[in-house]
Amino acid sequence: MSFGISWQKRGKTTRPFVAPPSSAPRVQVGSTVDSGVPDGDPETAWARRKDQYRLVSPLNRSKFTVVVVGTGLAGAGACATLGELGYNVEAVTYHDAPRRAHSVAAQGGINAARARKVDGDSLGRFVKDTVKGGDFRGREAEAFRLGEESVRVIDHMNAIGAPFAREYGGTLATRSFGGVQVSRTYYTRGQSGQQLQIAAAQALLRQVDRGRVTLHTRTEMLDLIVKDGEARGVVVRDLVTGEVRAIPAHAVILATGGYGSVYYYSTLALNSNATAAWRAHMRGAWMSHPSFVQFHPTALPVNSPWQSKTILMSESLRNDGRIWVPKVAGDSRAPGEIPESERDYYLERKYPAFGNLAPRDISSRAATEQINLGKGVGPLKNSVYLDFSDAISKVGAKTIGERYGNLFTMYQHATGEDPYTVPMRIAPGAHFTMGGLWTDYDLMSNIPGLFVGGEAGWSYHGANRLGANSLLSACVDGWFTLPFSVPNYLAPHLGETLIDEDDPAVLATVRDVSTRVSRLLEVGGDVSPGAFHRELGDILYRGCGVERSEASLTEARREVIELRERFWREVSVPGSGENINQTLEKAGRVADFLDLAELMIVDALDRRESAGAHFRSEYQVDGEAKRDDRNWAFASAWQSARDSSGRLSFIRHCEPLTFTAVPLATRSYA
Repeated sequence: MSFGISWQKRGKTTRPFVAPPSSAPRVQVGSTVDSGVPDGDPETAWARRKDQYRLVSPLNRSKFTVVVVGTGLAGAGACATLGELGYNVEAVTYHDAPRRAHSVAAQGGINAARARKVDGDSLGRFVKDTVKGGDFRGREAEAFRLGEESVRVIDHMNAIGAPFAREYGGTLATRSFGGVQVSRTYYTRGQSGQQLQIAAAQALLRQVDRGRVTLHTRTEMLDLIVKDGEARGVVVRDLVTGEVRAIPAHAVILATGGYGSVYYYSTLALNSNATAAWRAHMRGAWMSHPSFVQFHPTALPVNSPWQSKTILMSESLRNDGRIWVPKVAGDSRAPGEIPESERDYYLERKYPAFGNLAPRDISSRAATEQINLGKGVGPLKNSVYLDFSDAISKVGAKTIGERYGNLFTMYQHATGEDPYTVPMRIAPGAHFTMGGLWTDYDLMSNIPGLFVGGEAGWSYHGANRLGANSLLSACVDGWFTLPFSVPNYLAPHLGETLIDEDDPAVLATVRDVSTRVSRLLEVGGDVSPGAFHRELGDILYRGCGVERSEASLTEARREVIELRERFWREVSVPGSGENINQTLEKAGRVADFLDLAELMIVDALDRRESAGAHFRSEYQVDGEAKRDDRNWAFASAWQSARDSSGRLSFIRHCEPLTFTAVPLATRSYA
């Protein structure tokens, strides 16, 4: 492993930080941002920060109201914990029940640095894997918090009912995931997210039953109320009655997930969207690293244009499955007819130390390379094989079924093929967004009182998330970070009353939401919102996908701006806003996707390097990402504004990233 150029030393810059100019039009370079990470050793930063937090006494907690938007693992954890502590919590979800949140879709497991196996794992190794896996574009101190709290997360979720797999002797079982060489992933077969979400939702509902949490189902957040520069509540729309109303609060937590569904074909649920985060962004909350999008290497390929999404196959399958393609382009033989000598196990060849467990960004890029070389398999030649024949020969179909049985069943239902007898076919698919709303070390955005948890935030994963760190980061935020940092913000606000419904800030925000709803209904076009979404996805996959370039991004931005203009001329939204209207919901979300897509492209154009999942073809060495630590070792924090013509302009603020425990180095998995 060779070390890159470093301008950092013991957490301080050795020269004044100067942000490079932007190459993208209509972009200004703004200020240098303070992360709020305590000075000193990053390993002890979290303990020292917690000791500094102001407290709210038990008798005063009921005087505060907190709105939590989203009831996935981060949101449910925050609701349950703040409710248990005695705060009044308003929980908002557009689902019909909190357990329907998208956290249920995670399959493979949740990481923890508990080091219960004698394989060399430790907190330090967890941090190194996370920082290196993110290609040095996340906060080092956040990786320490993630690892430190991971031990509590596993013990807590086990205590509240998550049925983790166990070894014969009763201890919790683990397995490996991509980007690591140890076994630190705790799991419940291929249902890890579902089982963790059920446990978290039950904890939330316990607080509903106790009267500490008020649950608003079938309710969508459409704007953030900001008064005197602080977040003071949200504006929501009842998806059944169409009523638009305000929910005032002393603080707001957004835990609304990621925006991978902007690509149309994604592993996310069809209802997953970016509206809550984007509306907060347009109220002034910065967004960090929006172009850092992970394409999961083991999604199922698109087999027909009528598909509405792709399907996730857990990365855990790569523990036993071997990935390969025919050595000769255009080979149309069935996989069983291709002898071993004519197969290319390309991950094992290129990355022998990690093999099929290479990190997701590298694995997806390698699969895309093979497909582009004409070695893709399947009816559309757009996938690669994930083959379990060797593992079944070694340990038997029964053991493989015990490890992955529900995943194999799901694959067979989706494709009609039996993975016990023929290889799975997989392909990279839009999945997780490392970018999100910018937050400081306390998980508070640049708008005081607006906190962000889970995938809606940005700070843990850098330019690439390691598998099984997503469930962990959501749990750490919801159960073990926000319940400390939110009271720290609330403490000096003791005695402040909630804003009234007739407050000018509330009335103005409600009016803005109602105006936007009316505008969508009045377009009167003849093209469905879904058609625009599909076209947007095609543009992004082509121009801002697994691989990007200045030319592809420039063309994609032009196409997105043109598509947005057509949307506001041609979109069809029948019905009214006074009752259930799913087309209206979809139209609002697609409108936000069109704006977000431009910012994603601008961020990718602006960052003139390759890092993790952000792979610019101009910046590479032998097909691997080429970082520029001298100029780009910072997190971009974007501020957006719209002029009277509807055009967006952008300011890029910068948070310098420092690394002391894990020195900057060239990332290698060979």
